[in-house]
Order: sequence, then C-alpha cells, then structure tokens
Amino acid sequence: MATNIGMMDSAYFVGRNELLTWINNRLQLHLSRIEEAASGAVQCQMLDMTYPGVVPMHKVNFDAKTEYDMIQNYKVLQDVFNKLKIEKHIEVNKLVKGRPLDNLEFLQWLKRYCDSVNGGIMNENYNPVERRCKGGKERSSRGSQKISKSLQTNNMHNAGSGDIGHRPRQAKIYGANSAQEVQALSKEVLALDLKLSVDLLEKERDFYFAKLRDIEILCQTPELENLPVAVAIKKILYAADAKESALAEAQEYLSQTLEAGEGKAEED
Repeated sequence: MATNIGMMDSAYFVGRNELLTWINNRLQLHLSRIEEAASGAVQCQMLDMTYPGVVPMHKVNFDAKTEYDMIQNYKVLQDVFNKLKIEKHIEVNKLVKGRPLDNLEFLQWLKRYCDSVNGGIMNENYNPVERRCKGGKERSSRGSQKISKSLQTNNMHNAGSGDIGHRPRQAKIYGANSAQEVQALSKEVLALDLKLSVDLLEKERDFYFAKLRDIEILCQTPELENLPVAVAIKKILYAADAKESALAEAQEYLSQTLEAGEGKAEED
C-alpha cells in the first residue's frame, strides 16, 4: 500500500479538476475549489468510504469554519491513521490555513492511497450522504443539550439578579457600541481575507512559474534542446500570447517531425 509516496510519483501530477471530480462523485458533494476541503472532513469521509465504519463520523464536522473546529477533524483523521498504521505526517497548521498547494498535495496523496487500497473502484454500497447525516444528527443532539443547559444556567442567574429597570437603557448604549465594533471588525476581516487571497495567488503563481522555468532549463540542455519533444515544448513556452493555437502548432510540428523520421528510416 502506498503510504510513503515520493514527490516524483505520478500521484503528484494529478490535476485539481480531476481531484474535485473524484471527491464530488464519490462523496456526492459540490466542491469547486481545492481549498474547500481544508477542514479535513472530506479526507475523513474518503477513508470512511475506503474502510467502512473505521471513522467515527459523528465526530467529523463538515460545517467547520474556524481553525479550532478544523483541527478537531484532523485529530480524528490522525487517530484513524494511527489505527490503520498509515505512516503519513499531516501538516495540520498548513492545511487549516486553506493554502491551495498544501491541500492539493495532501489530496493527491490521499487519492493515490485510496486507489492503492480499492484499485480506484468506488464502493457502491457506501451511502456518503447518509453517513454525513447520521454524524450531523449526533453532533446536533449533543450540541442542543449543551445549549439548553447553558440557557438554563443563564436564566437562573438573570432571575436572581436585581436592577432590572436600568437594563433597557444600558442595552441601547451597548447595542450602539456593538454595532460600531462589528462594522469595524468586519472591515478588518474583509481586508485580511483580501490580503490572504492575494498572498495565496502570488504563492501559486510563483510555484507554477518555478515549474515552467525548470522545464525550460531542461529543454535548453545541449543533449535535449534539438529533440522534437523539447522543440515542441519550447514552442508552447515561448508563444507570444495565450492563443490556443500554440498547443496545436506544437503538436503539428511534433507529428510532422516524427513522420519525417519514420520516412527516412524506411528509405534507409
């Protein structure tokens, strides 16, 4: 089983669209971005599908939005890894930040692992929606019990306190201040989200630029630069604009070169 997979393994060349299709088809979800799987819930359920019943789905929170809630999901995932003796380090601190590349690599590894267990065949007897609903109901019932106890405690406290007549005026003052604070905090959160989005885009751009630069250097080596494949790749890399014909032109060149080579070989 593929628990330790090298970075040059074909698993890490699986694209995000293929990963999203894999997740959505198997778990009946509608993810449109890799970052939406940052909570760890998807990874937990993928293992639950691969090893039915091994994951305590009632502990998995698909509505996790805060880092604290996401970390709880990854704790469940780590426990399952330990139970199955999967030797894979989970970079929780990076994954919960929603970084596209970190989450992409982890999902690439997960797909490779699950495919190595079940041969890439979907478990037809597994109902992902039902498993999620059962887990959600158990969490909801436990949460409602905690809330009702908290409300009961607050009501008892309020019933025993005095100076009730002064509360409406205080509530108005606090309400006005709270509205201003909420507005200010909302602006801060919006600015922070924008900065994070820009940072993520810049990191992703740098990552793919570095990949393209490595390919360019490889194609420029004396031993390879005149090979038809290297020339075709450079035609795509050095295309003046983002026209679709760059790929078609490279393919046509490669096809003509190969045909010419075959013709020459037949003559010889």
